[in-house]
Amino acid sequence: MEKRVNQGYEIVQSIEVGTSEFVLGVSQYHPEQFVTWKCSGKTDYYWGHYTDSLLKATKDLCERALEEISYLEQREQRRGTKKEIQETAQER
Repeated sequence: MEKRVNQGYEIVQSIEVGTSEFVLGVSQYHPEQFVTWKCSGKTDYYWGHYTDSLLKATKDLCERALEEISYLEQREQRRGTKKEIQETAQER
């Protein structure tokens, strides 16, 4: 992973889910030393969750990625159900 820095936090972990990326940043200078962000295009960081614990930040990073996976699974299921309904309607 190339070195990335945002707002003084070095990005040390990232998880890509679909078209989304979630990152964990570390700073030696901020009171809340750890942050997770959702990121677009490797340069647009938003929805930061700040903490003073690496363990909490790591957990948050994983939870955010899992939430995105759940969202994508639900969307996929809805599309599948919609397709089944359309196919059934066409058969009639």
